[in-house]
Amino acid sequence: MADTVDVTAGARPGYGRLLRTRGAWTFLLPGFFARQPFAMLTIGILLLVQDTTGSYTTAGAVSATAGVSMALFAPQSGKLADRFGQGAVLVPGVIVHAAAISLLISLALADAPLWALFAAAVPAGASTPQVGPMVRARWAAKLDGSPLMATSAAFESVTDEFTFVIGPVLATALCTGIHPAAGLVAEAALTLFGGLLFAAQRRTQPERSRAADGAHEKTRSALSVAGVRVLVVLFLGIGSVFGGMQVSLAAFTKDIGEPGLNGLLYGIFAAGNMTAGIICGAIAWRSSPQRRLLIAYPLLVLATSPLWAAHSLPLLGGLGLLVGLCIAPSLITGFTLVEKLVPAGMRTEAFTWLTGAVGLGQAAGAAVGGRLIDAYSPHAGFLVPLVGTALALAVLLTLRKALAVQPGSASRVAASGVGHREPVSVD
Repeated sequence: MADTVDVTAGARPGYGRLLRTRGAWTFLLPGFFARQPFAMLTIGILLLVQDTTGSYTTAGAVSATAGVSMALFAPQSGKLADRFGQGAVLVPGVIVHAAAISLLISLALADAPLWALFAAAVPAGASTPQVGPMVRARWAAKLDGSPLMATSAAFESVTDEFTFVIGPVLATALCTGIHPAAGLVAEAALTLFGGLLFAAQRRTQPERSRAADGAHEKTRSALSVAGVRVLVVLFLGIGSVFGGMQVSLAAFTKDIGEPGLNGLLYGIFAAGNMTAGIICGAIAWRSSPQRRLLIAYPLLVLATSPLWAAHSLPLLGGLGLLVGLCIAPSLITGFTLVEKLVPAGMRTEAFTWLTGAVGLGQAAGAAVGGRLIDAYSPHAGFLVPLVGTALALAVLLTLRKALAVQPGSASRVAASGVGHREPVSVD
């Protein structure tokens, strides 16, 4: 017999209580594997195309095409999932994605014309499944109105951090250690099998939003919320850090004749990111998310400032660790703000706008960084994280009032979403 969640006023919901939520593991495990490819796609394309063409500019451009396509189509996928159900969108999506990746790999290895690589990159990016936002929506469906909602937001942000840690490292290790196409092969396999397994967990799938049946809600986008638009810009800046670091570390280690150290350096960067994510998710914050973001994002800009001047492996490793430590607070706070700013019936779409923005920023950062590397030096690519986050910070400081959560907004969000749900039970 399951017991009803009972969190007293003095008790703080924790990760342990969250993970005992009935049915959570049925979607968490397949969701974990299915979301890894999100962070493997652009770096896998970059490394494969660079190997077959010898150009970081070309590789970055093809990778950016997939990233742009993913960013543009992801919110539409989220909107369809809100309206028709996750399984109806995910099953055909993962099949198309696996086929598109297979085509892209074949064309790259066959030295196909450049236009063919760009053409294949479009469906490869557009069909990337948005499993992370779907997992968040499942938590929201199970926990709406429970104090565990904030804990689930932190947990998912840490999981996203882990995705951005493991995915690129795994893809890089496979591409450099086994075969240039191995990273994309693994990406397609994880997408197909993980995605189908996740879609099969129908008992935890959120119901179609009742609000989505109205004509107005069918056309309204999560971008109609001003705060979401600001967060999209901030997440573009964070994505530029991932993309700029990936291509620049690859070029730097190759330039010094130690390409195998690329995975180590990126792993150090990722370890800082993951560590900060775990810590931030475990803290019971008293300050508002808006205030935390106004502190965390400037620190990220400062951390990226000296990257371009690092000319030694130890120094670059230390700076990479520092940058990684500064990313998680901004990401976690951004996702927390979305749940406070956006009605429940548009949450999946809103989450996909943010994850898509990271992917787009990552692809754009890799493309611009690759061009700077080819034109100047391996160190020039490290300017991308600095410029990308600095521009986003300017937007944050100018439009910071759009992120303010007005008193009573939580109740208005619940009224427009699924606030009618019964108390959540745990094993």
